[in-house]
Amino acid sequence: MKKKILITGGAGFIGSHVVRLFLNKYPNYDIYNLDALTYAGNLENLTDIENVKNYTFIKGDITDEVFIYKIFSKYKFDSVIHLAAESHVDRSITDPLAFVKTNVIGTMILLNAFKDYWSSNFENKLFYHISTDEVYGTLSETGLFTEETPYNPNSPYSSSKASSDHFVRAYGETYNLPYIISNCSNNYGQNQFPEKLIPLFINNIINNKPLPVYGDGNYTRDWLYVKDHATAIDTIFHNGLNNETYNIGGFNEWKNLDLVKLLCGHMDVKLKRTPKKSEALITFVKDRPGHDLRYAIDASKIKRELGWEPSVTFEEGLKITIDWYLDNNKWLQNVTSGLYQSYYEKQYRK
Repeated sequence: MKKKILITGGAGFIGSHVVRLFLNKYPNYDIYNLDALTYAGNLENLTDIENVKNYTFIKGDITDEVFIYKIFSKYKFDSVIHLAAESHVDRSITDPLAFVKTNVIGTMILLNAFKDYWSSNFENKLFYHISTDEVYGTLSETGLFTEETPYNPNSPYSSSKASSDHFVRAYGETYNLPYIISNCSNNYGQNQFPEKLIPLFINNIINNKPLPVYGDGNYTRDWLYVKDHATAIDTIFHNGLNNETYNIGGFNEWKNLDLVKLLCGHMDVKLKRTPKKSEALITFVKDRPGHDLRYAIDASKIKRELGWEPSVTFEEGLKITIDWYLDNNKWLQNVTSGLYQSYYEKQYRK
């Protein structure tokens, strides 16, 4: 069946991989990429597919209600894959209202436009909302997040995503709007903006800059290669059940400090440096407020019901990621110029 899919945030890290996957795999679909091109949205992520026949880029903001209604009327999207979001915890602590505006109000504007345009004729329509494991709060040293774990967000970012998840569910209950929600663990891979841990530290190691580790470095995260996340989104979009939630994870937990040391070792080999040279750059910095101790996803539901599981081990994915950043230094230099520098100096001061 031919579909007209709006992918929001499609010039960002995860979004660009989803756009590329759908364009390459489904040439009969019309794919529309809506992105505001803020600091993390970058059309350089999509230069290889920008001229594909069934691809349309739309520059715009999901918080612009008039604009959103206009493009729904013009393009008649029958499905939405909603990735556009403010997503960095550190930035949410500095400017929480920006996260409410984009993640909550922006999501509601999209929901309203989808609901009003189709006027309850929702057959073969879908609003797929991409969320995070951070809505569940924090775990102790044991246990896993399941789809039934109560929400308990601890940062402005996770609170804004939790709120948007609730509104999506409410529109399903109130207006019979067909939706699916997925909550994913930490992603890593090509094209990730270097405010997040792995690309930040790759960039710093290249430039012999300190590696700022929060607190004692014992915070634990579950890591998933971004292309595996994209295939999970594809699987859920086509085979997931309406009004269901699916957790996506890598079954791959790492303490931050252990991950950084592993990364340092790989970088020393790639850069032909003496062993432990990069590790000497590790610098412990003041912890951020409300820092969650541990995230860990139970992804057994999506494996059991939809047959998806990660295809790339962390060691493999990390090596692929390092190679990509080393081979794309111009991209890295472009995205770390200008405002990035002032943000970095403010965020990671001792």
